[in-house]
Amino acid sequence: MGDDTDDRDIREEAEPLGRALGERYLTYALSTITDRALPDARDGLKPVHRRVLYVAQSLRLDPAGGYRKCAAVVGETMAKFHPHGEQSIYDALARMAQDFNMRWPLIDGQGNFGNIDGDNPAAMRYTECKMAPVTLSMMEGLSENAVDFRPNFDGREDEPTVLPAAFPNLLANGASGIAVGMATNIPPHNLGELVDAALHLIKAPGARDETLLDLVPGPDFPTGGVIVEPPAAIAEAYRNGRGAIRIRARWHREDLGRGQWQIVVTEIPFQVQKSRLIEKTAEMINAKKIPILADIRDESASDVRIVLEPKTRSVDAEVLMSSLFRNTDLETRFSLNMNVLIDGKVPRVCSLKEVLRAWLDHRRAVLLRRSEHRLAKIAARLEVLEGFLIAFLNLDRVIQIIRTEDEPRPALMAAFSLTETQAEAILNMRLRSLRRLEEMELRRERTALEAEQAELGALLGSEAAQWDAISDQLRALRKAYGAPPRFRSVRDLAALDALKAEMGADYPPGARRTAFAEATAVAEVPLEAMIEREPVTIVCSAMGWIRAMKGHIAAETELKFKDGDGPGFQFHAETTDRLLLFGTNGRIFTLPVSTLPGGRGMGEPVRLMVDLPNDAGIVALFVHRAGGKLLVASSAGDGFLLAEDDAVAQTRAGRQVLNLAADARAMVCRAADGDHVAVVGENRKLLVFPASELPEMGRGKGVRLQKYKDGGLSDARSFDLANGLQWRDPAGRTRTESDLAPYLARRAGSGRMAPRGFPRDNKFT
Repeated sequence: MGDDTDDRDIREEAEPLGRALGERYLTYALSTITDRALPDARDGLKPVHRRVLYVAQSLRLDPAGGYRKCAAVVGETMAKFHPHGEQSIYDALARMAQDFNMRWPLIDGQGNFGNIDGDNPAAMRYTECKMAPVTLSMMEGLSENAVDFRPNFDGREDEPTVLPAAFPNLLANGASGIAVGMATNIPPHNLGELVDAALHLIKAPGARDETLLDLVPGPDFPTGGVIVEPPAAIAEAYRNGRGAIRIRARWHREDLGRGQWQIVVTEIPFQVQKSRLIEKTAEMINAKKIPILADIRDESASDVRIVLEPKTRSVDAEVLMSSLFRNTDLETRFSLNMNVLIDGKVPRVCSLKEVLRAWLDHRRAVLLRRSEHRLAKIAARLEVLEGFLIAFLNLDRVIQIIRTEDEPRPALMAAFSLTETQAEAILNMRLRSLRRLEEMELRRERTALEAEQAELGALLGSEAAQWDAISDQLRALRKAYGAPPRFRSVRDLAALDALKAEMGADYPPGARRTAFAEATAVAEVPLEAMIEREPVTIVCSAMGWIRAMKGHIAAETELKFKDGDGPGFQFHAETTDRLLLFGTNGRIFTLPVSTLPGGRGMGEPVRLMVDLPNDAGIVALFVHRAGGKLLVASSAGDGFLLAEDDAVAQTRAGRQVLNLAADARAMVCRAADGDHVAVVGENRKLLVFPASELPEMGRGKGVRLQKYKDGGLSDARSFDLANGLQWRDPAGRTRTESDLAPYLARRAGSGRMAPRGFPRDNKFT
């Protein structure tokens, strides 16, 4: 009985699994969002970055001082504030030192911190670091009660919940992160433009988004590049907080003399690994997916210099780059998602205006807290100064009390109406401070402090004065880190290139690096205009191994095939041609000749190039003729005319042309150039009818060509009736039958037995 009661109590106290999982997962999700993945809108930092910078300051790694091992900074951060593993801390530290990831690096690194090729930083025991100059702006006021502090994970230390952030780090350096159910991806921006927008927002709090976008037209990536997204699309992304921005590599055409030239890429899109870009492009060259590009070389040193060699000098540079932009990471899309933590608590997708507003409001809160802290310090100092002045006016009496009284502090307080703080300060005064000049210095200090106190009181009492002070701070920030006025409005690609060429190494670090340009639409150029035209012989074996041999080889030339394989198709073509392959499954596939393997080996299986099933054979393989027509037919005796232009497929999956019954297969795919069609069945009956009786279709089952009692269609072809019907007799001689009157009938008839000498395999060729 007791056991049953205990079981019932356990069941009643048990929590439903769904609710338990939901509550625990929600706790985990909130922790991931607020403590790991999303940046704070006020300082633009995640907790790990904030803790690394705070430790760097506590270790006094000032920009003017020496470097210290990164291992020391990582160890201190992990021991006191961030117990999540040293590698995650070092990754965050290293990223803040990478000038190809951060528009304004917050860490000044010494050693190998990785590079634009995608190489990882050296181990933290080999690298050293200190704070970058701009980081001092992030820390300014930290010791003046500018922000709140909270206990660390074990309660032994205190850490700031947010940094004072006199520098607009969130937008200047950007941020990225993936949380549970949400993510953020904010690009870097130009500091001078951000300051201009912030100043305008201070003057006009209700400023329109369009006005701010005139001042901040788009991102400014540390790797440069060219933004080709239309301004309207960028504006929409900044208004909604979500969108995509297209960025391209910066390039120019370099003449080599004697008509030769090459393309030099000097800037690549943000977050694209240079080595991976070159590797993938080289793979596409080898696979002949970019047939107009001959080679790619990396000639980079401290700068980026990627050399692209065209296949021929007749190739247009714009056409070549247009092809590369479509097929490689020389053009990428940056997905903008300004999802940030408002006040460090609430995640929200914000517009550009809302992010700037959050930072400015934080700066005002910091200003008020620092001013109040300074006022408290001034009040405490004035209290002490008043006590000192009273002591100077009554110096002999003060000395007497100190010499004669056992408890001088209460006696001083009673004799001169001093506070406890004033009496303690007098008792702690040094004897050297009793000289006459000291009194004058104290009075001057009191006057200066009272003036400062009045200024701070006026500042705290006037919101306009507060915003004026913040505006002065912003102008000082722009002067320290921004570009001179000459560079401030330069955004056009040509103007930026001219300025960079003029300034060279003296180009200001705060000037815009990423230019804006219009993505001019390049007209589609036929493949033959981009590929050098050369004669080739197409050879496809019976088992589907295909190759393109240089030159036009005679049909009787003996060729080698794999064991158990033999000849299938052989014909002449050119490198600019496209081939059409018709399978027994009724699908037509397209093969550019320029992408076929050479003739040194046995070729490659055509099934690796197109999605032709293993149980499907090849009915026909021929050169595509623009404007031509094809006769297609199935073994069931159904067929139609097909325009060749409609047969060209853009993907390896091909295009379904002939719909087949369950037991039927495609049998015929031939050029339809004649005025009549000849059909022969497996029963050796021949039928001839006008081609006008066949419909022209893009896809379908077709119409009945010939009627059968048993068997099905064996072959069909188009021909001109006036020239007669030709075939090869058993001796290999070409025979022409001119008297076709016995076989002429309407479509879908049975036909008559083929004449004597007709091939035994029932094929016209």
